[in-house]
Amino acid sequence: MRVFAIADLHLSSVTPKPMTVFGTGWAGHPEAIWAQWREVVAPGDLVLLPGDLSWAMRLPDALVDLRLLSSLPGTKVLLRGNHDYWWPTASRLRAALPPDQFAVVNDAVRIGNVVVCGSRGWTTPGHEALGAEDTRLLAREGERLSLSVEAAQKLRRPGDHLILMLHYPPASPPYPANPITQVIAQARPDMVLYGHLHGVPPERAMSHVGGVPAYLVAADGLRFRPKLVLDTGRANSAES
Repeated sequence: MRVFAIADLHLSSVTPKPMTVFGTGWAGHPEAIWAQWREVVAPGDLVLLPGDLSWAMRLPDALVDLRLLSSLPGTKVLLRGNHDYWWPTASRLRAALPPDQFAVVNDAVRIGNVVVCGSRGWTTPGHEALGAEDTRLLAREGERLSLSVEAAQKLRRPGDHLILMLHYPPASPPYPANPITQVIAQARPDMVLYGHLHGVPPERAMSHVGGVPAYLVAADGLRFRPKLVLDTGRANSAES
């Protein structure tokens, strides 16, 4: 099984929100995603979607976008981003999702021999310290990530691959430790995937978390082409 990843789809079928306000490179981005997705992803593949999926404010509106995703090949695993305002409770979301979509919400999912865990994450300390509220929210995300990792370890079988998804980057320059990186250091996943950063070439983004490979998979940085991060039949298969 091949595993692809792409974050920050920023779909807006019901109430269109042109992404070109963030740069001309976003012109026609949904069509670019659909075309390239169909070029590279096969029905038996897995596609990981680490957040900012839809600009919708309500679940019924977001489902219009999610059904478009369902028309594309592959099994999809969703994670909440900071702009997924439509995201409801886990039970309500799972009851509404198309059958080819799964959500990680303080837990984990196992598809084939791949276990996926994760959490949204939050702003992390870098050159400047965080304020009290950001510190509180980051600690909460660290706790949620711990719950997800614990669930993943219970699902994981010998030979399984463990992938940890975040929406926010795991750390900020100069990359001091924080509650998210501490969980990653203990979990030792095969890789970390994250999005959120726009206008940043993936090759210039954070590429390791304490020795664990990390990949920025924001859609614009990938030029809207899902990134192959793993082929379970091959070792070290992430594309450059």
